[in-house]
Order: sequence, then structure tokens, then C-alpha cells
Amino acid sequence: MLSFPMMAIVGAIVGFIAAIASAFKPLWSHILGPVYAVGQGLFVGAISKMFNAQYSGIVLQAVGTTLAVFGVMLFLYRTRVIRVTNRFRRIVIGATLGLVVFYLVAMVFSLFGANISFFTGSGSFGILFSLFVAGLAAFNLALDFDFIENGEQMALPRRMEWFAALGLLVTVVWLYLEILRLLAKLRDR
Repeated sequence: MLSFPMMAIVGAIVGFIAAIASAFKPLWSHILGPVYAVGQGLFVGAISKMFNAQYSGIVLQAVGTTLAVFGVMLFLYRTRVIRVTNRFRRIVIGATLGLVVFYLVAMVFSLFGANISFFTGSGSFGILFSLFVAGLAAFNLALDFDFIENGEQMALPRRMEWFAALGLLVTVVWLYLEILRLLAKLRDR
């Protein structure tokens, strides 16, 4: 049996590989979606256990906040308060890709001893950064809702439902983890 930290690492790797593979082969999502869900379940469960050990009750707060954000974003999307236009899509995708590049550069810098704690720490800038990232994850939900709605209108193949569900799950997991980090930073203040 795998140790607790190893389960988190294996789950993260399995989930990452399944998500990337699905991005290149969307019609395989009916297989890769459940693989991602199990892998991320191990990872998120382990991370949640670690956070809850340090900050009692934080997981329940993060789950509740994630559900609330999901519900609000779905309501705003369905009532057309938030409209996914081409401009909106370009901005959200561009910001998301920019964030990925930032994380990769920060990871490389940290390997060489650079201090990036002003982004990851619990100071004002770190909290604002976490708010931005959680907000970006929330706006990605609108893109997922739009993909699902457009897929239905365009009568995409039924297997694409799995791809849409996987995309939504990836965003919800990301949102949960960002909210968990934000709440931890707020508790550290």
C-alpha cells in the first residue's frame, strides 16, 4: 500500500497525465475522465487532509466556498449577466496561459534559490494574488458552461460530453485548491 504522501504524488501525476492526454485526444475522455477523477481524488484528499491538520475546519470552508462560487457563476451565466463573448474567451484563456507560464518560470527560479514568497506567502500581495487566481478559476467555469451549452446546440458526438465533464471537473478542482490556499493564507495573518 502506498504511503500518504506517495498517494498524493501518484494521484497528481496520474491526474495530470490523464488531463493532458484528454486535451490531445478528446474522444478518449470517457476513459481518461474517470482516471483523472480517481487520481485527483487521491491528490485532493491528501492535500485536504494536510491542510485540515494544520487549520482545523478549513476543508469544510473551502468546499462550501467552492460550491457557492460554482453556484453563483452558474447563476450569472444562465441569467446572461456573464456573457462568454470571443473577447471574454480570449482574455480568460490568455490570462490562464499567462498564469501557467508564470508558475513554470517561478518554479524554475525557485530551483535556483530565488525567493518568490511574496506570491505564495500570506502577506497582502500573496492574498491579492490568490484572489486573482481564484477569480480566474471562477471565470474559467463560465468557459466550461459555454462549451457545454454550445456542444449541446451543435449536437457534438456523445463522447464529447465526457470531455466537457472532464473540463468542468478540472476547473472545479483548480478552484477548490485555490480557495483552500487563499483560506490558509487568511488564517496565517
